[in-house]
Amino acid sequence: MWVFLWKKGYQETEEAIQSSVITKLKGVDLTNSSQSGLQLWGAEDYVIPPQGERIFFIVTNYIVTPDQRLGYCPESPKVPDGLCNYDNECVEGESVIAGHGVKTGLCINDTGTCEIYAWCPVEHGQTPSEPLLSKAENFTVYVKNFIKFPKFAFSKSNVLPTANRTYLKTCRYDKEHHPYCPIFLVRDVINWTGYSFQDLATKGGSIGVGIEWNCDLDKDESQCNPEYSFTRLDSSKHSQNSVIGGYNFRFARYYNDAAGQPYRNLFKVYGIRFDILVNGKAGKFSIIPTVINIGSGLALMGAGVFVCDMILLYMMSKSSFYRETKFEAVTKKQSGKHRERKHVRHHGHHRQDGRHRREEKQATETYPLTSVSCQPNNNPERQIQPTGSALKTHSPERKPQGTVSFRTQHATEKQKNISPVSTLRPQHNQ
Repeated sequence: MWVFLWKKGYQETEEAIQSSVITKLKGVDLTNSSQSGLQLWGAEDYVIPPQGERIFFIVTNYIVTPDQRLGYCPESPKVPDGLCNYDNECVEGESVIAGHGVKTGLCINDTGTCEIYAWCPVEHGQTPSEPLLSKAENFTVYVKNFIKFPKFAFSKSNVLPTANRTYLKTCRYDKEHHPYCPIFLVRDVINWTGYSFQDLATKGGSIGVGIEWNCDLDKDESQCNPEYSFTRLDSSKHSQNSVIGGYNFRFARYYNDAAGQPYRNLFKVYGIRFDILVNGKAGKFSIIPTVINIGSGLALMGAGVFVCDMILLYMMSKSSFYRETKFEAVTKKQSGKHRERKHVRHHGHHRQDGRHRREEKQATETYPLTSVSCQPNNNPERQIQPTGSALKTHSPERKPQGTVSFRTQHATEKQKNISPVSTLRPQHNQ
């Protein structure tokens, strides 16, 4: 019953949901750092990639190394493979493992590192203790999701179909009042995960936004609504201050100077990665799963009785009492009936055997009378008196012939349900 009603076992389901996600961010922030100076950040600057996919990244903090040019410079002291004391430790043409360039064969005593050919100067600086893009918590994320269940030819979107163009510019998602508004504040999304913006903005992090579509297609289409969930994916609270916490990567922006020589600004950015995860299941009534689940339920009920019997018979502390109660009554009842039926059957046989013997005895006693008087006679006395003489006058050869003839006649009369005893009974009474 639980599977059939609560889990809707009468429905045919489909979980192969087809989905498309389009994202768009809006908001600006102004930063001022010693490396890059005053800089205005728009969505085209802090959103990576900018085309709006289901996975995107928002810059909240960064380190910039400006005006890098190809040339020769010492490796960073933070790179273990770049440390040296002598020139022979810097093999010419060898790449620095986890470093920034290729070794030239020289060891620079001032820094204690190998000289390399790379974009110089190499990256340097410390991660700011506060996020430079502190206003990123007020950025808005527009998540447009289209889903389709091909088996049922059903499709829908998380955006409310409306002709009001100002609706999407003014609404904010609310589970109770605006479930079809796809506009989310970054601050709210992070708060729904149990963290604050400051926890992720300095060193970065990863947020999962789940969109769940559970649609009962036996109901009206308006009952099929998206359900959102938010969780932090990158780490737990215990790893925030460890080396595995946070999320960052590097990218560069390239330029040419007045002389046509290339240079670049290197950015190491920290920020929040968003993963839009879409799942769903649709169900609709079908006769096949209905019949299967009903049959399974009935079979399970039979198995339940068997299991209960096994528990009571072999696992309970008073199993012997239950065993005696269960089997003794059934055994006595069957044995009593069997003995009663057997007694009646034997008694019936005795009665039939006695009756058969009496009939044969009576028939045998009357055989001579029948053989002597085969024809009707009006004088009974004459019929009885010559019995002895008649027996004496029969020759030995004819005696067995008369006996055989009588027995044949008697068998014929018995087959015709005519009792010879009853025909002789009046003669015996006279």
